[in-house]
Amino acid sequence: MKVPPRAEVYALLTEFTQNPSLIKHALAVEAAMRHYAERLGEDPEVWGAVGLIHDFDYERYPSLDDHPMKGAEILRERGYDEEVVQTVLSHANHTGVPRDTPARKALFAVDELCGLVTAVALVRPSKSLAEVEARSVQKKLKDKGFARNVDREDIRRGAELLGLPLDEHIDNVITAMKRVSAELEL
Repeated sequence: MKVPPRAEVYALLTEFTQNPSLIKHALAVEAAMRHYAERLGEDPEVWGAVGLIHDFDYERYPSLDDHPMKGAEILRERGYDEEVVQTVLSHANHTGVPRDTPARKALFAVDELCGLVTAVALVRPSKSLAEVEARSVQKKLKDKGFARNVDREDIRRGAELLGLPLDEHIDNVITAMKRVSAELEL
């Protein structure tokens, strides 16, 4: 896979996404993807770019009929590598793109979990990732009323796809997000 420089990828994200929460989600997923790329001996620039743009079209095209397919069209128009396009498509269950590469597995595995970890941090008195531990995320994972839009089954399946125990996967994502806590304002 080949990607443009990060500044160009970030410009694409912010061209289509104005919502600060969605931008922070993209930054969290980017950090988690970089973390897993480093762990697996892959290119963190490439994996990070995929994480950064996986939802870039969501604000404009939030329906399942459009997201992330509209984004895939835009990426192709802008000359992105087809493997990057397919990896972005693979994060959504309804696209039918198989999660058959390490990057596709990782993207799916970190997407929903980044959202849950963020939600857990935001209910802390300090609103800081410094206080978030895997066991507190696990506890909130069981509370179906907390962060209702987070798909718990996707989080569990993601850990399985990576071949990791859920608590280890959660720890990895928390560690990755802590690296960018200032940008996440957490």
